Amino acid sequence: MDEAIRAGHNARAMTPIDLFDTVMRMLAIGQVLLIAMVIGRGRAPLKIRLTTAILLVGVAAYLTLATPVLHPDRSAFWALIQLLAQSVPLSLWVFAHLLFEREIDRRIAAVGAVALVGCWIGFRFAGNAAFTVALVQRGVSLLLIAHAILIAIRERGDDLIEKRRRLRVGFVVVVGVLAFVVIVLELLFGFRRNGSDLGIGQAVAILIASSAMGVALLQSDPDLLFDPARPAPEPRFNPAEHVLNGKLDAAIAAGAYREPGLSIGGLAATLGVPEHRLRALINQRLGYRNFSAFLNHHRVADAKRLLADPAKVDLPILTIAMDLGYGSLAPFNRAFREDAGQSPSEFRRAAIGRN
Repeated sequence: MDEAIRAGHNARAMTPIDLFDTVMRMLAIGQVLLIAMVIGRGRAPLKIRLTTAILLVGVAAYLTLATPVLHPDRSAFWALIQLLAQSVPLSLWVFAHLLFEREIDRRIAAVGAVALVGCWIGFRFAGNAAFTVALVQRGVSLLLIAHAILIAIRERGDDLIEKRRRLRVGFVVVVGVLAFVVIVLELLFGFRRNGSDLGIGQAVAILIASSAMGVALLQSDPDLLFDPARPAPEPRFNPAEHVLNGKLDAAIAAGAYREPGLSIGGLAATLGVPEHRLRALINQRLGYRNFSAFLNHHRVADAKRLLADPAKVDLPILTIAMDLGYGSLAPFNRAFREDAGQSPSEFRRAAIGRN
């Protein structure tokens, strides 16, 4: 928070409403710090544990700065609290990428980090320019939060894990929308709480969101905070799953995975089965966490066969990608490199050189 928030705290006397506001915020602070501690000591990969803990500590820091009974000053301690509070949008953006297994765009991450640190320094030394610095910081924050919400909603259909599909709405969207609204209100009301009603509403909303967060994350569910190196489960089909897997194998053999824009709903309709049954089969029995990973497995296997065929050495890589159902070359290259550890052109040179 900036100087305006501190001035707003000191400008008026405490009221019963302020005390109620403080209780709500303290409860929320206790909850998010407890969740951060439990997750930090969990068994999920370090990157996920660290990002989740930083995000939750940042939320606690924001609540601390906005608590009426506290009076932040310009000491090093409060400067650190301010930095943690301002890191929430960037942390949420990174968290959404890690949780939903998306590749992090380092350029966006770098811009977000530079804006975070630059504006944090600017608040302390900008003087009359603090308002402009605040606008930049809030603007970048809104963009990062909006992107995190978009990731959570747009790719929900690709996610095969039902608990994580619910978490997309129950955590990222709720927390993201709440953070978005808080920042918009700060912009509208001069970067400060404008009235007790607004402050209490914000505090109660954050308490509810942190409670929902605890319900979702304190399950210590490996489906939510996963280990990507964990081996896939051994398929053990019951009779119904065996029949469904046979249908799926037949569709794959017929090249269904090559259909552009194929969704799991579309594949379920082709097989004539409920979508939730197909999701469960591909995730729980075949070991895929995303439908795109399932498609990429079969598409890249086909691509390797075509790229290693000397008779098709003149077939453009773009043509191969389009024939396999990719809309452009970039997602094909990304999926191929993730599977093979090299680009399609590098794979072709090495494969044909061995023939």
